[in-house]
Amino acid sequence: MDAYQQLITTLALTMGTAWAAGINLYATIAVLGGLGLTGNIVLPEQLMVLQNPMVIGAATLMYLIEFFVDKTPGVDTGWDTVHSFIRIPAGVLLAAGAVGDVNPAMVITAGILGGGVAATTHTIKAGTRILINTSPEPFTNWTASVLEDVAVIGGIWAMLHYPLAFLIFFIAFLLAAVWVVPKIWNGIRMLFQSLYRFFTGKTEPAPPVPPEQAPKELPSI
Repeated sequence: MDAYQQLITTLALTMGTAWAAGINLYATIAVLGGLGLTGNIVLPEQLMVLQNPMVIGAATLMYLIEFFVDKTPGVDTGWDTVHSFIRIPAGVLLAAGAVGDVNPAMVITAGILGGGVAATTHTIKAGTRILINTSPEPFTNWTASVLEDVAVIGGIWAMLHYPLAFLIFFIAFLLAAVWVVPKIWNGIRMLFQSLYRFFTGKTEPAPPVPPEQAPKELPSI
């Protein structure tokens, strides 16, 4: 039973850190590091560096910057674009470190899966923000940003205290992502097509009229 519980806990920590990193990397590092430093959790040896006060301080500072940037329409998308090169690699490192002291093949496998999970959550976050930014008011950006922060903190709490429940949620999230991600990309594609037609002055060609609906010619007299 202990081995089973250890497996569930490790799996939840591995996938959970990557999942959270794709949404808000700095909050993930600050929360995990703070909990480890205060003795509320015991981090794997490879992740104990997160407990360093310098790491926690830097992550907290970056989180405060992101807290305001992430709520500014347009600027949040630029921030997400830059962090495509930060959140995903960080998800790889966090997932690889979360598996603990195991064989290298397991570490590499965890890193590959963690990178995929971080890429998925980052894609959903960044893609949703692009669509939200089509609305001129800032309230939807504020709401989305706050909900993301709550999801990360709540997800980490569930991951540490109820790992099995978190894994069930995680599986449901992956199933939903299979349906959501194509919808987001399709919406982004339509948005950029509309912007292209607006700036170039081109209009979308009208669909062809079926023969049975075409106007009939009047017989000549």
